[in-house]
Amino acid sequence: MKKTLLVFLFVPLLSIGQATKFVRQALRLTDPNAQIEVLNQALEIDDKHLDALFYRGIAQYNLENYDAAILDFTKIIFYEPDADSYYNRGNCKFNLEDYQGALLDYEKALTLDSDLIGAYFNLGNAKFYAEDYKGAVDSFSKMIRFFPNDYKSYSQRALAYMELKDYKKAFSDFGACILIRPSSESYYNRGFALLQINYYKEAKGDFLKAIEKNPENTPAFFYLGVSQFLLGEFQPSIKSLTFATNKDQMDYDAHFGLAMGYHYIGDVEKAKAKFERAKKILDPTASINNASVFKDTYWEVNEKQLFAKMYKVLSAL
Repeated sequence: MKKTLLVFLFVPLLSIGQATKFVRQALRLTDPNAQIEVLNQALEIDDKHLDALFYRGIAQYNLENYDAAILDFTKIIFYEPDADSYYNRGNCKFNLEDYQGALLDYEKALTLDSDLIGAYFNLGNAKFYAEDYKGAVDSFSKMIRFFPNDYKSYSQRALAYMELKDYKKAFSDFGACILIRPSSESYYNRGFALLQINYYKEAKGDFLKAIEKNPENTPAFFYLGVSQFLLGEFQPSIKSLTFATNKDQMDYDAHFGLAMGYHYIGDVEKAKAKFERAKKILDPTASINNASVFKDTYWEVNEKQLFAKMYKVLSAL
């Protein structure tokens, strides 16, 4: 009986050690599929090997197999809850657009490990997409307290302020982005914030700077055209909006802007053609013959009075 007992105890110890060897072997590999194959061997020996489950979850995540990754991280959480597993499961849920589930996992991760600072950034993004913009501001603010030069946190907090229509704070955060990283994106974002508070001249300057830094920033050309139009600079606006339509022929907002621009310089034929083009993109069947076809477009949402006036004028051409 003693011999039998010794054998019974000794074999699992060897097996557990072999499972750990498989995990170490998997970590030396760079191909996630190969890692999963080796980690599966470890889990055949010990289906509760937490390291094997964790690294298989990471490999599944890297392959965008988010549901499979969630299962592995959930098993770990069932056996031995830890901040990293909650954090990584939250990342999987975020990628599956389960933002409410993601933010709950990020919050749990931070409860278990308050030093997991990066979780505040992901928590902020989850709250943002869950439309909890005030909560997003709070999370990004915590990130900024820890990392005062974190460009991404300023940028994301600014976007949350935009959704809250607190454009001055958004403008301030976008300004911080420019100081930290004066990129095309930074100037573009600040220009957009300025446009929302009717600072057309200043917005135009930022869009010009955005284009200077990245001539392929097509949306910057559209908003440059918008700011020029609202400043009464119709010829420059036509040039900018034409560039936008050349880059994206389905940009109905740019086509409508061109229709207005051509109207103001007296080119009736081009105004009519661009107006019809915008309508055709929005309603290819031409089944709607009223302003509702432009519902939720840039001009209808942001410049309601101008849109209503110009729709009536252009419809009469």
